[in-house]
Amino acid sequence: MNLESKDISADFPKSDKIYLNNASVSLMPLQSIEAMNDFLLSYNSIGPDSKDSEPFVTEKLRDVRKIISKIISCQPDEVVLTQSTTDGINFVANGLSFDEKSNIIIRGMSHEHHSNFYPWIKLKERISIKDLPIDKNGFFDLNILESFIDDNTKLVALSHALYNTGSILPVKEIAKIVKEKSSFFIDAAQTIGCIGDIDVSEFNCDFMSFNGSKWLCGPMGTGLFYCNRKSSELLEPQTIGGESAIIYDETNLAFKELPDKFQTGFRNYVGIVGLESSAKYMLDFGMKNIHKKNQYLSNLFREELSKIPNIILYGPEDQDDRTSIVSFNIKGLDSQEMVDKLEKQNIVLAVREIMEQKIVRASPHFFNSETEILQVIDAIKKL
Repeated sequence: MNLESKDISADFPKSDKIYLNNASVSLMPLQSIEAMNDFLLSYNSIGPDSKDSEPFVTEKLRDVRKIISKIISCQPDEVVLTQSTTDGINFVANGLSFDEKSNIIIRGMSHEHHSNFYPWIKLKERISIKDLPIDKNGFFDLNILESFIDDNTKLVALSHALYNTGSILPVKEIAKIVKEKSSFFIDAAQTIGCIGDIDVSEFNCDFMSFNGSKWLCGPMGTGLFYCNRKSSELLEPQTIGGESAIIYDETNLAFKELPDKFQTGFRNYVGIVGLESSAKYMLDFGMKNIHKKNQYLSNLFREELSKIPNIILYGPEDQDDRTSIVSFNIKGLDSQEMVDKLEKQNIVLAVREIMEQKIVRASPHFFNSETEILQVIDAIKKL
């Protein structure tokens, strides 16, 4: 069967809704929900803080790090478990050492997602913030980036793909410019699980943050922070506890090695069990296959939207330059009103913004179908 037409809806909870808001929070496979239920039953049966619970939980933590490391091609101990993409961003923003001459480079200011904007702007009283000018899709001139980097540049912080236009930034090319001149952080919330195989070594980044509840189809409250082994020395953990440090000579502390160094008091065990199960489901389907289906669905959506009078489409035309996010407006219609009317018809999209412009964002994932896309298009035509 052609993957573009393969229907896997039976692997997900039944619903009368067409859900196209996966760039925010995705649906979970039934097997992941069942895995979480089985874990809770087992965990409570053996005693949550009993002698037998420790190896039981340790195995689950090892399993999720192993499968995530396979998805992004890194070492398992470079995967730090968090609660969100935002956690990882703040690890870097608050953990790097700066002086009064330091500067960091970001992109597009308010064109960026709040989580990858506010933590850097908070530093403006202490350091200089350099803002890369962007075009309508959020891209910037690599020559300008190179000219911005100087001896005092401590960090370049960018999104891999943009939450509003779906534009995929050329992080491999960016890394060649940044390499050996500055630390490099990537917000990968909109790419891991959406655009196929990822090899983080090709990004040559020091740090990368993403979450489990978007394109990885995991539960809320699960996040991942990739920390390069060598780069971990650049970050001072902002929280400390018995899980992350040891005490010696009665009053002196030393941080443990990765990944424990950054995981003070982590207890969302049921969440990581669900995430591991979802990641396994996706690997079985094939990350390249997921990417191929996502491209097919988003291309179909854009093509059908383009036939609607007064439609405004945002984002790159080339499918290789964008995720499956499809952002649009219809002249004369309010974005929020469109989304509200569609939700009353059991169609879930989202309102987002490109700078000051409110837009409608659809974000299909591999469990969506061609039939659903065409049903949504038909509903949009009748707005």
